[in-house]
Amino acid sequence: MPIFEYKAIDGNNRTKKGIIDADTPRDARVKLKKDRLFVTDIHEARAKKAGGIRIRGVTGVESPNKARTEQVAAVTRQMASLLQAGIPLAEGLRMIIEQAPDKKIEGCFRDIREKVTQGMPFGDAVMLHPAYFTELYSNMVKAGESSGALDKVLVRLAGFLQAQTRLKNKVGAALIYPMVMAGAGVIVVAILMTFVVPRVTQLIKGRGQELPLPTKILMAMSDFLVNYWLLVLVGLLALVICFQLFVNSVKGRLMFDSFKLRLPVFGDLMKKQAMARFSITLSTLLRSGVPALQAIQVTKAVLDNKVLQNALQVVHDRVLEGADISTPMKAVGVFPPTVSYMVGVGEQAGNLEEMLERIAGTYDEEVDLATQKLTSVIEPVIIVLLATIVAGIVVAIVMPLLQLQRAR
Repeated sequence: MPIFEYKAIDGNNRTKKGIIDADTPRDARVKLKKDRLFVTDIHEARAKKAGGIRIRGVTGVESPNKARTEQVAAVTRQMASLLQAGIPLAEGLRMIIEQAPDKKIEGCFRDIREKVTQGMPFGDAVMLHPAYFTELYSNMVKAGESSGALDKVLVRLAGFLQAQTRLKNKVGAALIYPMVMAGAGVIVVAILMTFVVPRVTQLIKGRGQELPLPTKILMAMSDFLVNYWLLVLVGLLALVICFQLFVNSVKGRLMFDSFKLRLPVFGDLMKKQAMARFSITLSTLLRSGVPALQAIQVTKAVLDNKVLQNALQVVHDRVLEGADISTPMKAVGVFPPTVSYMVGVGEQAGNLEEMLERIAGTYDEEVDLATQKLTSVIEPVIIVLLATIVAGIVVAIVMPLLQLQRAR
């Protein structure tokens, strides 16, 4: 069903803009007239290309960001409630469209509804909009459709998306304050070195006295920053570009992700966060009826670390050969022994999904503790480092002044 963009005037003589799906412009005008809207302009919405597929309402082929994930989670929960109330899928999509939070997601769901009414499965339709829906989302929806429990799967999916957002926010929120402190410190030091120090040292130079070594070093650094600040910026930019090129390579990404996991405190936090995401994702997929091999493959894409992704690929390959999940998890040596053991117990007892949820809950709590620990370590380190730098600048300035005072 085509989608039309329209401009209209309502009963209060106010101009309204929007989009509506209808077979023809005439049908669209009739629908809008029922809503007491007088159409002044209407035309078919242009389709956009993404990944070689012509689609409407898509913002691009980028991955879902935080804001979109939160929107999708809320809409998914609404959709689940509508299906549980016995409302057909197409009608539920229409109701979602009417209360969409913005025009982009409205256009996205209009296109999904059009595809569903044409006979395309809901799981395939959402995959045409990668800016909002991940492979995980599509696989869970497909499993829900095939099992006839789409409403339950959508409830589980909404809870999963919200839990993942909370997990990501924990670490980000904890690092905001240290990052603000570090940024403020860098700005203060830069101002001291480029504006304050040159004026003070110029006054000291005018006295013609022998300068202490710390003062000479400070003056040399200050002169370099003042005279070659553009070179410093270019050098920093070149370092950032080289680092990005290194990280974007397969070998470089693997080395960097391995280095991150070995970092004290921070590496422990990253691994615990990854275990929480691994456990809750795999549990959610299995509970939704996604086959184990496919669930492992989808979970691998959720882990944002090449070392863990490679380890999970090994697990996938071994399971494909007929092994259980826990044995290759122990063999790769990346997963904590507790996780491998609990997965093995869950497989033997036939309650793997429940055991994975327990692992996720445990590591979720450990992420909280590790985040607090990281914050408690970073903050004093930044304070001491900045205090040392500022104290060094002050000492280098005061020393020649004290010498001049003694000479008098």
